[in-house]
Amino acid sequence: MYYISKTMEIAGCHRLTLSYESKCEQLHGHNWVVTIHCKARELNKDGMVTDFTQVKERIHGYLDHGNFNELLPFNPTAENIARWICEQVPHCYRVEVQESVGNTAVYEKD
Repeated sequence: MYYISKTMEIAGCHRLTLSYESKCEQLHGHNWVVTIHCKARELNKDGMVTDFTQVKERIHGYLDHGNFNELLPFNPTAENIARWICEQVPHCYRVEVQESVGNTAVYEKD
């Protein structure tokens, strides 16, 4: 099995829709740190699991400096963002989304 990971920083804002009062219901920003993990039994024709540049373009290129409420079709919690990223990247099985130091969500496919 081959494994790769790609870490990137994404600047973006969001506001959460919650069942309780919170400051997070107001529009606010983070410098998100996202780590994407991919794996494959066989390498592609170029000798890669997937191209690091394509991973960055697909995620960073779409989200960076954006309003996640406008870009994503769900309540943009770190947990939901992690799942969405995993679904966007070929061979991805795990994503870690750190929205601030000490606050990280992880999504891993079964």
